[in-house]
Amino acid sequence: MYSHGSDGSKLSLLGGTSGGRGKRSYKRQWNEKKRAGMSFLIVIAFFTVFALIILTEVLMIDEKNKSQTFGSSGTLRHTGFNRFGESIPDYEDVKDEYSIEDAVFLRNRFRDKHRGDTNERQNPNGIPNVAWGSLLPVNIERTLPTYTSETKPTDGSWQIVNGTRFKFFVFSAFYDRRGGKLIRIIGATKTRVPEKVWCRFLYNTGNATAPTYRSVSIMARVKVIRENWNLKYSACFVLCPVTAPDITVPYAVSVVSRLRNPAGNVLLVRNTDDDVDLVNTTHITNIPDKIGVCVKPFHFDYDSALHLLEFLELNTILGASHFTFYNHTLGSRASCVLKHYMNGDFLADDTSNGSKSEYRRPIANQRATVNVLPWDLRMRSQKDIRTEGLFAALNDCVYRNMYRYQHLALIDLDEFLIPRYNNTLSELLKHLNSRWMKYRINGRNTGAYSFQNSFFYLQFPDDPIVYSHDNSVNLALRAALITQRKTRRRAKLHPQKQRSKYICKPDAVVEAGNHFVWEFITGRGSLNVPADAGILHHYRVCEFGGDDCIKAPSVVDRTAHKYSDRLVRRVEEIYNQLKIPCNLADLPTAPPPTTPKKMPSFNGQLIGEITKSITNSVRAKPVT
Repeated sequence: MYSHGSDGSKLSLLGGTSGGRGKRSYKRQWNEKKRAGMSFLIVIAFFTVFALIILTEVLMIDEKNKSQTFGSSGTLRHTGFNRFGESIPDYEDVKDEYSIEDAVFLRNRFRDKHRGDTNERQNPNGIPNVAWGSLLPVNIERTLPTYTSETKPTDGSWQIVNGTRFKFFVFSAFYDRRGGKLIRIIGATKTRVPEKVWCRFLYNTGNATAPTYRSVSIMARVKVIRENWNLKYSACFVLCPVTAPDITVPYAVSVVSRLRNPAGNVLLVRNTDDDVDLVNTTHITNIPDKIGVCVKPFHFDYDSALHLLEFLELNTILGASHFTFYNHTLGSRASCVLKHYMNGDFLADDTSNGSKSEYRRPIANQRATVNVLPWDLRMRSQKDIRTEGLFAALNDCVYRNMYRYQHLALIDLDEFLIPRYNNTLSELLKHLNSRWMKYRINGRNTGAYSFQNSFFYLQFPDDPIVYSHDNSVNLALRAALITQRKTRRRAKLHPQKQRSKYICKPDAVVEAGNHFVWEFITGRGSLNVPADAGILHHYRVCEFGGDDCIKAPSVVDRTAHKYSDRLVRRVEEIYNQLKIPCNLADLPTAPPPTTPKKMPSFNGQLIGEITKSITNSVRAKPVT
């Protein structure tokens, strides 16, 4: 009901002019909802456009980024772009991005060779697309710089590739007779879009004393090794096919970026039929049933002689026959120890006290061999490239020892692969192979054995049992050995491929990583070793700093104590022999029998040595 007001307007009997206010309020609410709806649509449209942009970028990064397997045909694809950086397949055509000088050179070459050919493959700039593996004509090869008898090929030292815009170094070259048959060169270069290079194969037409070289230039391609942590530079493979007609495996190879410039490197090609240590094998099938060990480059002036001896001797007890090291920076004492191992100049028995012990006789006969290669890579560690370019070292070690050892263990100095019930790694591998029905990997042959990581934190208290006088070994020395005094470990093991380490069959590996094999040849895969058969003992401080790591649930694991007697005696014998020539500190003095659980009084120099080793291990182990 309404009544008329003095101004003629209608007034509600219930609320006066509230009807008008109600309409205005409803309209205001409707407008607010409309604005909210428009805002929501704008947000949706923004994210839709953003998603389309990202999707377009991903699709346009590289159409060739597909999954790869190393196949015998040499034509399969590769695993693509991921957080570890670009991965380029072993077998793919290389098309453009030449230097201006080479572009003109190639254009003239194709113009002369294909004059009037309407099918000539060229890009819009008139530069021909040269496929990977293409050879230069003989008449053009003759115009390139020659190699004289003074040219001495190197093996296992970093050499520069001249003329590149960015850093490019090469270290070693190997004949890879599997699958596509190529020369595989270990190098380091730019991670994203590496520069194009050529391989110049060198053939010695003279003799060893007076070599005369004939060259053949082949278009190479660069494959960046996957594990590069998105740093500017990465380890890489330079791949040079040996598949063209009338081309055989060369004596040496040179990597060049400008065809007409003098080369800055000449690398001896290894793993050929002419290799001295492979001559007695029958087509590389009679591989010795031995285990080698590969270790990433020494750095931070590593100089812990006692820990190095423990690493060498315990792994020898475990069945290792050979060690390959890379020397970036190494202290005088550790360097002296390795020099004696390389020379093999140990006494068969320690006669310093006028007696001979039975346990010493087999030590000299079973001592492993050692090879130390220089590692003067001129790149800044952790800024230019990951940890002194360790991925180049690991892959060099795999190819360097291929056909020489049936198995290789890729581990660090603070790590040991310990079988739980078997005494040696060889026995463990035989046990795993005999149980193939239980542990088989999808019907494929095993190419690697992966061990789960367990942290034996150095902040955990020492095991008091090492001070027990119930045995006849040097108690103080035993207490100084890290595998003997640290027996408490974190209860939870890391999952496979997270900090795990492995033993591989090098002839089954295409690309090795730090924690697992990135790529096998066709039909090979990795077997995960059950934790009750063996694990990786990793001795280090808390990985995130501080001491909070020891608050995690832990267990006592004395598996390594089964090697106590042999390990202590072997280390003591060699340490005593090298004490004077290598200027080593005195061995610690054994504690008195009345205080078996009390920490012995270690020599100050030895404590400093052990502390420095632990510090270096922490600095060398960033969080992964």
